Amino acid sequence: MVTVDEFNGWNSARLRPALLECCRVPAWADALLTARPYADLDTLLDAADRLAAEFGPEDLERAVAAHPRIGQRSERKEISSSWSREEQSGVAADVETVAALHSVNRLYEKRFGRVFLICATGLSTSEILAAVTFRLANDATTEAKVVDVELRKIIRLRLQRVIV
Repeated sequence: MVTVDEFNGWNSARLRPALLECCRVPAWADALLTARPYADLDTLLDAADRLAAEFGPEDLERAVAAHPRIGQRSERKEISSSWSREEQSGVAADVETVAALHSVNRLYEKRFGRVFLICATGLSTSEILAAVTFRLANDATTEAKVVDVELRKIIRLRLQRVIV
């Protein structure tokens, strides 16, 4: 964790890897670093959100592809994998739940061509299953907007783990 003052003063090369753990879009990380200094954490978070809101389809897909399927525990060593496990801590791991999540993940991926993304922090398994079921009825444009909002929630939470 770094303070906002440290974030403002440190070398970009030192901070960029941590930003890419929050969101795997290099242009976003670079723009956030270029826009320094930030007066406080809220200003930095607002800038991060504003930059993420400008993602084109390619950036959005790159960012989403860095996330594991909901209910699937990533065993990778990256910090973001650890964060994903924590964010999904409310997801039950019993056999029936895993099978249900696997099934809706496959339906979602077949329909939209990407993993189902939701800010799972604080959500129960039933809330997640209800959300994916509801979102399967979205058209592609509506779903892309929902994914954008969910991704920005995740980015914000992750940045708050890096910067205090």
